[in-house]
Amino acid sequence: MVRPARFGFNPQTAQSNHFQREVQESSANSARALAEFSALYGALKAAGVRTCVVEDTPQPAKPDAVFPNNWVSFHSDGTIVLYPMHAPNRRAERRAEILAMVEAELTFSRRRLLDFSAEETRGRYLEGTGSLVLDPKEQVVYACRSARTDESLVHEWARAMQYQAEVFDAADPDGQALYHTNVMLGIGSLCAVICSEAIAPKDRQRVRERLRASGRELIEVSMAAMHAFACNVLELRAHTGVGPAQSLLVISSKARVAFDARQWAQLNASVDRIIDVAIPTIEAQGGGGVRCMLAEVPESRA
Repeated sequence: MVRPARFGFNPQTAQSNHFQREVQESSANSARALAEFSALYGALKAAGVRTCVVEDTPQPAKPDAVFPNNWVSFHSDGTIVLYPMHAPNRRAERRAEILAMVEAELTFSRRRLLDFSAEETRGRYLEGTGSLVLDPKEQVVYACRSARTDESLVHEWARAMQYQAEVFDAADPDGQALYHTNVMLGIGSLCAVICSEAIAPKDRQRVRERLRASGRELIEVSMAAMHAFACNVLELRAHTGVGPAQSLLVISSKARVAFDARQWAQLNASVDRIIDVAIPTIEAQGGGGVRCMLAEVPESRA
C-alpha cells in the first residue's frame, strides 16, 4: 500500500474513468483520504494480513499514488511486472525503492523483472491488475479492451507469464468502455463477482462459461452495484497465529450495501471472513476502490 502525499482529483485520468467525480480540492479532502487509507491499513493489520506501507513522495505530485496495483504486480514464481501507464502524471508512481521495501519487509524473492513501461512511448498501455484480472489457479487472464488496456499487450503479457488470455469488450450503460477490468470482475478462490450486463453481448456467454469452467460460483451484480465498486474486491490470506491461514475478502462499505441478501450469503460462503472499510473520498475523487489500493504480494515459491 502507498500512503498518499498529494491525493486529489486527477484530470488526466478523468476522461476515461467514469467512476471518478471532480470534487473541489481542499485540505479536508486530503485529510479524509488519509484517514480512509489508515482505516483500511488498520483493518488489514487487525485481521492478520501482513502489509508493507510505503510513503508517497510529495514531489512530483502523484494524485493517484494510493492505487499501486496499476503500475506493479508481484507473482508467486518471483516475477515482478512493471506496467505502462496511460496518464503521464501517473508514471512517476513507479519507484524502485518501493520494490526494495516490499522485498525486504514481505520477504519476497525476486527472480525476474518484466518491464513493459517503455510501451508508453509507443502509445500502448496496460495498467496492472486494473487492466488484468488474474485467475492463477487456471492460468487465465481476463481483460476488457479500453484506452488503458491494449489488447496486443495483454497477449504479450500472457505469453511471458504462461497464461491464456480472455479479452472482451465491456461498457457503461451509455456505451463508454470501462476503463479497467477490475471494476466489473473480481475473482476469488471459490467465487467470481461479475457484472455480466456490462460485457458486450458477443462476448458475454464466452466469458461466463470460462469462469464457470474454473469451478467458481458466479455472483452476478447489476450495473448500479458495479458503480458502487461491488466487483472491486480482493481475496487475501490472513495469519492470526492460531491455526491455518484464513481467507479474507476485502471490500468497501459502499460495495457492501450494494449486495442483496442472496448475493451477500453467496459471498460470505466463499471465504472465512469479510471486512469492509469506508473509503468514500478515495472512491469518488480517485475513481478506484479497495482492490485498487492493494498490490497483493504472494509468497514466492522456492
